[in-house]
Amino acid sequence: MPRYLSMVRIQEGTIDMASADPGFEQRMGALFEEITKAGVMLDTAGLKPTAESTRITWSDGELSCTDGPFTETKEVVGGYALMQCKDMAEAVEWGKRFLEVHPKEWLVGLEVREVEEPGL
Repeated sequence: MPRYLSMVRIQEGTIDMASADPGFEQRMGALFEEITKAGVMLDTAGLKPTAESTRITWSDGELSCTDGPFTETKEVVGGYALMQCKDMAEAVEWGKRFLEVHPKEWLVGLEVREVEEPGL
C-alpha cells in the first residue's frame, strides 16, 4: 500500500496555540486516535520554528549553511504526517479532516505527496 507525506504549511509566527478554542486539543486527539486505529498513521510530529533550523545548500559544487530564521520565507512546513493509504483520494480525505479540526480563524494548509518507493 502506498505511503503519503502530508506537510502542514503555516505562516510562521501567526498561529498561537493559546488562541485555540478549548475543544481543539480534544478534537485533534480524537482524530489522531481514529487515524491510528485505522492503521493509516505511521508517524506525525510538529516541527520547531525556523529560528532553530539550518538550511544546507549545494550549488556550483559548494556547500553552504544558513541558520534560521529565514525572513524571506512566508510559508513554512510546520509539521508532517506519514500515512499509509490505499490511494491519494484517501490521503486527501484524511488531510481535509485534519484541517477541519483547526480553529476557523487560523490559516493552515496541507501538501500531500505520495512517497516514491525504491525500485518502483
